[in-house]
Amino acid sequence: QVCSATSRVLVERALYPDLLQRLSEEAQKIRIGNGLEDGVLLGPLVSAGQHAKVSAAIAQGIADGARLVCGGKPPAGLEQGWFMQPTVFADVPLDCALWREEIFGPVVCVNPFDSEADALRLANDSEFGLAAAVMSADLERCERLARRLQAGIVWINCSQPTFSELPWGGVKRSGIGRELGEWGLDNYLETKQITRYESSEPWAWYLTSQ
Repeated sequence: QVCSATSRVLVERALYPDLLQRLSEEAQKIRIGNGLEDGVLLGPLVSAGQHAKVSAAIAQGIADGARLVCGGKPPAGLEQGWFMQPTVFADVPLDCALWREEIFGPVVCVNPFDSEADALRLANDSEFGLAAAVMSADLERCERLARRLQAGIVWINCSQPTFSELPWGGVKRSGIGRELGEWGLDNYLETKQITRYESSEPWAWYLTSQ
């Protein structure tokens, strides 16, 4: 339930099978429980309503033809509380809600791409644009894609680090304006315009001369 949490992952097709296997293995290692306990990495969802929304999104994704790789249900032994297993979907239809809408739960969707242009098109084909990340050993490619991704923040070979000195905010339906840094102060200021006219010509430019 982090606004910038990774929800869609695009993987070069040659790496796709191995990454899915590794992602599934790592997801199933995550310890779920009371977030105040040592070693717990995933706590419960915030409410019954949100748990129901996430559960419905998972069920709809399966109905729409997405392949459930792991997770998708409450963990055994944690029937009380609004817990959900880390959930990984693969081969997700590009027009289904699971891919196109924000879930705000421990759900990630993974799809392959065949070229850099294909990846950029798929990444930018969204109504949202808060955050994105590029992972590659080719730093020139990372820089090139980072400039073309439609997002308020783009990470290169990392995810989530932010700094209070720098602006935070999104594009498209991910919000208007920026927080943090000097940009964040603009939300608390009012801009005032004062104009003085000193020409001998009349200001009534909207009136035609006879």
